[in-house]
Amino acid sequence: MTSVTFQVLEGVDKGRVFRNLPIPVTIGREEGNILRLNDERISRYHAKVQQDHDDVIITDLDSTNGTRVNGSPVQIRRLRPGDQVSVGRSMLLFGSHEEILARNATLKASAAVRATNSPPLAPTMAGTLNKELPVEVMNEVAATVNNWLPSPRELPPLPQRMAPAQAARLAEILDFLHRGLTSALENIQANDDASLVKLPYTEWQKIQVVQLFLARYLRGVSDPDSLND
Repeated sequence: MTSVTFQVLEGVDKGRVFRNLPIPVTIGREEGNILRLNDERISRYHAKVQQDHDDVIITDLDSTNGTRVNGSPVQIRRLRPGDQVSVGRSMLLFGSHEEILARNATLKASAAVRATNSPPLAPTMAGTLNKELPVEVMNEVAATVNNWLPSPRELPPLPQRMAPAQAARLAEILDFLHRGLTSALENIQANDDASLVKLPYTEWQKIQVVQLFLARYLRGVSDPDSLND
C-alpha cells in the first residue's frame, strides 16, 4: 500500500474525501500537512501515518488532545480499512470504499468458514481477499456486502433545482440525522484486530431512534400528514 484514503465523517470538513495520499501522511491543522483539517482542537502536527512492511501505522505526535482509533486513545496503532480515527473534533474513516468492502467481505467469509467448523482464518489487509476461501462463500459474502454498502457513485441523487428554503430544510434534516448517528458512535469499543466492535446498549438505542426518524420521513414523503401523527 503506497497511498491511503481518509473520509471525514465528523467535524468542519465532514463530507470531504482525501484520496490516495502518498505515504507517509501527516495530519494536522498547519499548512504543510498532507491531510490538513480545519479544527482548532487539532494540534499543528497531530499524527503521522506511515507504512512498515504490510502494516499501516498511525502515531500520535504528542498532540494536545490525543488520537483515538475506534474509540480508544492510542499512541501508536495499526490501521485497517474501516477504522475510525478521531482527532480533535474530527472523525476520519480510514480506507477507500473498495478497501472497506474487501475487508468486510474477508471478515464475513472468515466468520462463515468458522461457522462450518473449518479452521479459522485471520483477516487480511484490505484490497485482497483470502484466496483460500471457497469460491461459493466469497461470492455469497461479496453479494451481501455490496447490497448494503453502495459506492458513492451508486447513491441516489439529491433533488436538483430546489428552492433555497427547500434546500435549507433538507440540509437540516440530514444534519439532524447525521448528528444522531455521530452521537451514538462516539463510544464504540473495538477488539485488538478491529474485527469486532462493541456498542453500549444506550448508544444502540440512539441508532434505532435515527432509524425510526428515517422511517417516518420516508413515509412523510408520500403522506405528509403522517408526520403529524
